[in-house]
Amino acid sequence: MYSHISKLTFLYQLLTITGDDIITVLTTIALIIIAVALFELIIFVHEGGHFIAAKKSGIKVNEFALGMGPKIFSFTKGETTYSLRLFPIGGFCAMEGEDEDSDNPRSFNNAKIWKRMIVIVAGAAMNILLGLVLMLITLLPQNEFASTQVSLFSPGSFSAVSGLQSGDKIVKINDYAVNTSTDFSFALYTMPVTEVDGGELKIYKEDCAYDLYAHATELVQNNSSEELNSSLVELCHKAQKDISAAKGKDECYALFKQYYAEMDKAAGVETAEIPPIVERETRQRYRTDIEVIRDNERVKLENVDFLTVKGANDDKPQLKMDFYIEPMEKNFGTVIQQTFANTVSVVRMVWGSLIGLIKGQFSLNDMSGPVGIASAITEVAGKELETSGFGSAVNAIVYVMMVITINLGIVNMLPFPALDGGRFLMLLIEWIFRKPVPRKVESVINTVGLVLLLGLSAVIAVKDVWKIFSGG
Repeated sequence: MYSHISKLTFLYQLLTITGDDIITVLTTIALIIIAVALFELIIFVHEGGHFIAAKKSGIKVNEFALGMGPKIFSFTKGETTYSLRLFPIGGFCAMEGEDEDSDNPRSFNNAKIWKRMIVIVAGAAMNILLGLVLMLITLLPQNEFASTQVSLFSPGSFSAVSGLQSGDKIVKINDYAVNTSTDFSFALYTMPVTEVDGGELKIYKEDCAYDLYAHATELVQNNSSEELNSSLVELCHKAQKDISAAKGKDECYALFKQYYAEMDKAAGVETAEIPPIVERETRQRYRTDIEVIRDNERVKLENVDFLTVKGANDDKPQLKMDFYIEPMEKNFGTVIQQTFANTVSVVRMVWGSLIGLIKGQFSLNDMSGPVGIASAITEVAGKELETSGFGSAVNAIVYVMMVITINLGIVNMLPFPALDGGRFLMLLIEWIFRKPVPRKVESVINTVGLVLLLGLSAVIAVKDVWKIFSGG
């Protein structure tokens, strides 16, 4: 009897699936397939770089494989076997004499050293080139591009009353050069939160401006109209400008009371007792030095604050953008310029992240492996699918893959055993001392490096799985 009920329940669930549910499932499957295909493209391009450079250098390639594990199918053309393997998590280009000595005159170990160097570097170079192409693909659908010039401020802006002005072109944040919106985003993301003196005049100005914005928001909620909204926003901006120029707290509070009353008047309400500005001993702020181009001159602004709001569950405070960026016109020239500039910015971002790991700016918790990356791609694509549609979701996946391929190219060239960079270091030692590193020594070094990498990968994978199941 129970079996029949279970079958009827399952049948009912099938019958109640709507067309929208089916479309959502199929769309999600399509996005997963696209993500896997793009990941394999990254691997194919990397190994393809080694393959092409080896062939052009006359080095024998025994097998070129896409994927890992058991073979699904393979064929041999000339001296090389081409195979597709079961697990889409990697690939390889197996060259004669790459990991063992070979008497074949066309083996890797018998090739001239400069040829071997080119073969090793070719994989990373192709990853960067693919990143350039993927960056172009992500930029093409955009109607305009983000510059690094401040357009206007949001009501209640901290940065507006701590030195930044409309028209400023930001060129450096916290000693990080800003050339593109990518640089701008990375500089903000890596900015540390600090404890500052809560009695500062700057903090008092921020509180005055933000409390006026909060009051304006309250008035709009009680009586919203287009005319009132426009009037209150205009008053907020006027208050920002006047409060920013104030010389002391008394002047700030006088302006606060003036604009508070004007907002009430605009909303047609009688002004009640105007609240005081609450001061505390310390405050948390995202504060940094910024260099800008203002009136064709380079100006350094010290201790500029960004809007800092309380984090969820009293966690680390969050940084909120409190100003708008001037858009950049899209044309053939800006498309090409932004493609190259933003690709360079991503290279700098990856390198900066690696430096941050060494300095302790980032921790193991900030690192992700295949599980974490897959989770991130799913989350990003899901949000874009929900808000902007399938095309935006695909574009988001392409962007993430662009970052991954550049990351792979750079990380793989680090001088660490078992990576291409470690192999390149061995070749560099051979070139300097005119004598190759003994094969047994190289094998031990690479084995140790591989074990360390696999161990790190396992730890990161466990951490990623834990994050998923714990909701982190």
